[in-house]
Amino acid sequence: MYNKKTETAIAAASRLAEVYDGGKTRLSVVEIATSRGLQRPFLAKVLTDLSQAGIVSGIPGPGGGFALAKHPSEIVIFDIFKIFENQKTTHDCPFGGGICGSGTPCPLHDRLVDVQQSVDRFLHETSLSSFQNVDQNRKVESHARSAGDMVRRGSFQARLEIPAV
Repeated sequence: MYNKKTETAIAAASRLAEVYDGGKTRLSVVEIATSRGLQRPFLAKVLTDLSQAGIVSGIPGPGGGFALAKHPSEIVIFDIFKIFENQKTTHDCPFGGGICGSGTPCPLHDRLVDVQQSVDRFLHETSLSSFQNVDQNRKVESHARSAGDMVRRGSFQARLEIPAV
């Protein structure tokens, strides 16, 4: 859905939101990478970009690390998205045939507009506060279940489902 830098940035920022306590707790690149399954050198570059944008603050050296620069409720996903994603708006119809909005709309026009509006709402209305206290909840859940009781949830990624014939 997003490019690799955006996904990594959201993963890192969400981890920092989980432990947010006003900036006292800082996590190293190694701690964030390990907890989210991220590549350390790539994560370090992304955290530098987030720091330059004012999303995170970093302190080098022993006892240093990264923390959110603001309260998680003050950072929406769009704040991260806009750092790494091309926001150039195109009005070309994704199915060819010219400019979207001029002439007769394609059969999927209204549905595509609805999807875009939903994504825009999600990006602008979802703050990192959604991730606060998640770390504590995960620890409780992991102790409450045995490995055999784990149920795999569905992914948010689009899937191609081929109907049975």
